[in-house]
Amino acid sequence: MNDGLTRRGFLSASLLFAGGTLVACNASDPTGKATTAGAKITLNQYYHAYGEQGVQQAVQRYAAEYTKANPDVAINISWVAGEYETRLNAALLTSQAPDIFEIGDFRYQMIKNGQLAPLDDIINASEYVKANVENVTADGKVYGIKMMDDIMMLYYRKSVLAAAGVTPPKTFDELAAAAKRLTTDKMKGLFVGNDGVGDVGHLLLWSGGGDVIKDGKVAFQEGAEAISAIRRLHQDGSLLLGFPTDWYDPGAIVQNAAAMHWCGLWAMPDIQKNLGDDFGVIPWPAFGSGGTPVGRLGGWYELVNAKSPHVDEAKKYVQWLWAKQDELQKDFCLNYGFHVPARTPVAEQALQGGKLASGPAKEAVAISQQYGRSFPALWNTAMQTAFGQAVAGVAKGKGDAGKLLGDAATQVQTELDKQLA
Repeated sequence: MNDGLTRRGFLSASLLFAGGTLVACNASDPTGKATTAGAKITLNQYYHAYGEQGVQQAVQRYAAEYTKANPDVAINISWVAGEYETRLNAALLTSQAPDIFEIGDFRYQMIKNGQLAPLDDIINASEYVKANVENVTADGKVYGIKMMDDIMMLYYRKSVLAAAGVTPPKTFDELAAAAKRLTTDKMKGLFVGNDGVGDVGHLLLWSGGGDVIKDGKVAFQEGAEAISAIRRLHQDGSLLLGFPTDWYDPGAIVQNAAAMHWCGLWAMPDIQKNLGDDFGVIPWPAFGSGGTPVGRLGGWYELVNAKSPHVDEAKKYVQWLWAKQDELQKDFCLNYGFHVPARTPVAEQALQGGKLASGPAKEAVAISQQYGRSFPALWNTAMQTAFGQAVAGVAKGKGDAGKLLGDAATQVQTELDKQLA
C-alpha cells in the first residue's frame, strides 16, 4: 500500500480540493450513504486512495461498526486521490482539516509544527517492534500508531532467469549483468519505476553501507560511488521505462514486460494469481565488497490532528481500530494485498499458520527482518525532492555524481538544520 499516483487510482471526484480530488463518503453506512442520525459529532478520517480492490469498502465497514457501537460518533471517510501528502498538508491548514489521518514515511516536522496529538495513553508500546515506536517518538511522547509494515524487495521470474542461465543476483554487478542478459526485443531485464530511478538512489546508498543522515548531518554525498552505479543501468538499456503503471503496481512483471521488478509485498497476491509459483523474491543486492543486501521498509501510521475540536473522540476511535480490533487488523493487512500487521500479536498469527507463513511471503518477511531499512523521521519531502533530483541527474548523465549529490546535500542540510533548531 505504498504511496503513489497509479496505485491510488484515478477516482471520480465528488469534491474539488487544492487542485486534486477527494472522494468523501460518510462511512457510518458501508455503502457510503449518509446515516448520521443521532450522532453528536462527526470525525473526518483521511485515507490515501489504496489501489488494492476492496480497501475503500473495508475502511467504510470498520467505521460503520464503530458508529454502531458508539451512536454518538459518525465517521466520514475522505478517500484522497492524487498526491496524497501534498493535499493532506494543504488540508491541515484549513478549517476542513481531518481529525484523523494516515501518513507513510513519518515526518518529525509535523510534531514540531504542533500538528499531532500525543497517543501515549492509547498505545501499548510493548506490542510493537521497537523501531515502529521509536520512529514516531519525540521528547518522550508517541505521536503515531503503525497500521501495517510494508516490505519492498525484488521480484524475479524463475523460468525466465533459468532459461537465460541467470541465477538470482547477490551483488550489484550480478544484478546489472543479469538485467542486461535478460533484456530482449520483447522484455526488459529490470523495472524499478517509469523514470528509471524510483527507489534506486536509496537502495544503492544503503546497499553500499551509506545512509541519508548520520549523527545529525547529511551523509548521502559520501555514497556517490554507489549511487553513480544507477548510470550503468541506463547506459546498458536494460531498464523498462514508461510502462503504463509504475513500480508499486505488479503489471510489469505479470505482463511479461520485465524479468525482474522492484515492488512490494502488497502486490504478491496479484503476482501469485497471474504467475502461480513462477516467481521468487530477493533483497536488493549488495554494492561493493563492504555492502549489504537491502529491503525497504515502509507502511502507514495513523495520526490524530492536535488542532481537531474532537481530539479525545478521535483518539478513542484510533485506539479501537488499530490497538484493539485484531480481526479488523488482519482483514486490512491480509485480504486486500499482503502487509505485515504492525501489532506483533496480530503479526504472529499471520506468520504462524496464516497467509504469511510460507513460500515467497515468508521469504519477504525474512528479508524485512534481516535487511530492512527505513527513512529517518527527520527526512522530509523537501529533502527527498533535492536528493531525488540529484539521483535523476546522475542516472541521465547530467553531471558528476559527487558534485550533483554535494549540491543537493547543501540544500538538505539547510532543511535538516531547520528541524533540529
